[in-house]
Amino acid sequence: MAAAARLVSTTLARSSSLAAAARRPDLLASSPRGFSSMADSIQRSGSGDITRVDEVGLEEVPDVIQNYHLCVVKNRRLDSDTIAKASQMKIIMQYGVGLEGVDVNAATEHKIKVARIPGSTTGNAVSCAEMAIYLTLGVLRKQKVMDTAVKRKDLGIPVGDTIFGKSVLILGFGAIGVEIAKRLRPFGVKILATKRNWSSDTLPCDIDELVDKKGGPEDMYEFAGEADIVGIVDHKFLSAMKKGSYLVNIARGRLLDYDAVFNHLKSGHLGGLGIDVAWTEPYDPEDPILKFSNVIITPHIAGVTEYSYRTMAKVVGDVALKLHSGEPITEVEFVN
Repeated sequence: MAAAARLVSTTLARSSSLAAAARRPDLLASSPRGFSSMADSIQRSGSGDITRVDEVGLEEVPDVIQNYHLCVVKNRRLDSDTIAKASQMKIIMQYGVGLEGVDVNAATEHKIKVARIPGSTTGNAVSCAEMAIYLTLGVLRKQKVMDTAVKRKDLGIPVGDTIFGKSVLILGFGAIGVEIAKRLRPFGVKILATKRNWSSDTLPCDIDELVDKKGGPEDMYEFAGEADIVGIVDHKFLSAMKKGSYLVNIARGRLLDYDAVFNHLKSGHLGGLGIDVAWTEPYDPEDPILKFSNVIITPHIAGVTEYSYRTMAKVVGDVALKLHSGEPITEVEFVN
């Protein structure tokens, strides 16, 4: 199916319709005026208010975006030229946490609010944490080599590694980091974590039982020398890691220095790589890094689960309703 965008207007969007839209993630790219797909009109019982939910091809968005008040962006870029045409736009929402799909400066210049959905309240953090565990186990147990063994009818190989007894460094102990730590703890690992501010009001729970060693950004290189499994990094950081350590990244592809990762994989200093995001997206299936047998890549789906999509759809629906009624919008985090 061709990519499309969801556009909704401030006249009323029912959460149920948005939840239905969320079940079609191929359409959740960008959306103004409510929710962008399903050319439907929803009549509000007891009033004449109507909210249109339109399915619009991404290439058509610049031509129609001026008609909408709410735009929901998934993983396609909403650039400054398109934003400049959004003359009625009130809010641009990211369908998730990351805002790489929105030119925030351009939106601010045009007096459009930009918001994201907190991962801690929608299942996004939980979904991403599970993907981090999946990639970690896949790299440790040599998933690619196992696939080859099955095709060759080999049994008893490869000899993998356990997560038990490992030291895991979580760089950036936010909502996702907390959920990762919760899931790692039963595996019998030592957890190190960095965070800019460890004050209790920045944490969702008491983390003393979750983290064995806490530090700030200034401690990341020291911690790298202790960890067996890490996520996020440049040449200096990779060089500071123990030889044979594993790298897992579910955050942002550009956090990885491509050349540094390639060279450390080639030299064997890096024991394996598991990523859900990459330096270029969509991925090049012929990328040299993907040829390594100790590299696993997934198509940017860490937060893409039925649970998280349904929950985020309800948030978007609630925002559309409140935008229409003029009520304070508290379900999302505004960044400008």
